[in-house]
Amino acid sequence: MASFDKLESKLSWIYLINLIFYIIPLLTVDFAPWQYLSMLTALLLFLGCYFWAYRCSRQTMHWPIAGIVLVAALITPVNPGSIAMFAYAGFFIGFAYALKRYLLLITMLLGLLVLLDLTLTIHWDLFLIMGIPIVLAVSFLGRAEQAKLRHRLAERQSNDEIKQLATVVERERIARDLHDILGHTLSSIVLKADLAEKLLARQQNEAAQQQLIELSQIARDALAQVRQSVSGYKHQGLPAEVAKLLNRLREAGYTAVLSGEIPQLDNRRETAVILALTELVTNVMRHCKGDQCQLRFARLGNRLIISLDDNGHTTELNEGNGIAGLRERLAAIGATLKLQLNHGVAATIELPLQEAA
Repeated sequence: MASFDKLESKLSWIYLINLIFYIIPLLTVDFAPWQYLSMLTALLLFLGCYFWAYRCSRQTMHWPIAGIVLVAALITPVNPGSIAMFAYAGFFIGFAYALKRYLLLITMLLGLLVLLDLTLTIHWDLFLIMGIPIVLAVSFLGRAEQAKLRHRLAERQSNDEIKQLATVVERERIARDLHDILGHTLSSIVLKADLAEKLLARQQNEAAQQQLIELSQIARDALAQVRQSVSGYKHQGLPAEVAKLLNRLREAGYTAVLSGEIPQLDNRRETAVILALTELVTNVMRHCKGDQCQLRFARLGNRLIISLDDNGHTTELNEGNGIAGLRERLAAIGATLKLQLNHGVAATIELPLQEAA
């Protein structure tokens, strides 16, 4: 896990403006050559540790922190502006550690400032008076940065979990759809094939041929349903898919009529409605003996009503696996399906408006 994100890494150069406390004495005080050399060396060592802290993980940040503290302590007798370096150490301590360890380490750091002030000849009376509040305040900024990072990571983890859950749900839905489409069909194919084999063994060729013809038709129907389902997953939106379904009906000889305004739904509910309408239209074309079909979209109170009626002569409703899977898929989005016989089959999907986008 990176210590900072890219934006904060880019700003790391700007944060160095706080070194003004260290640089001003270099420009205003007359030091000996060896002192200038030692201060420049300390500055370079500090910069190395500073950028190291930006690039390492929080778990290994103790190394650059220790380096900064050591450099700052060694250069303090020469340049008390080293409080700027101690402040950076305080920031990284605040960022890298949990509360208990932070309190321990920041107390030790402030204690080091007191020790330096008491034991060394520091040419600045305000070293301790300014150093303690500055280091403490900057360490609080480190705590705030840690809290911001934790929130960002928690948010990202939550988003990842939501995506993972959505993927699992989608896989289960696809598996259920394939089971609904192929489960009963493959069983029928196996039965037809076994029956044809037995008929051939008995030399009943015509009966066997009829079973093979029916088997072929079942396989074609299954292939068509799979293609329709895949088309539903890769749909171009409810209006476009409704237009395709109406064209299918017209090509099959139906007078297909659309009424009402097609609503805008979120992708999950839109996909479920498209797959449901595809299944219902397929059933109309397969079982209905009429020539007219009407698709209506309407809003009634707090519900969205989608109805599909045909004028066929169906006398009995046989709900197979396809309809059972359809009800389950619609229930997942809070919708219901009603089927009624009324000079044909009247299918009604009810979807609460609060479930719609």
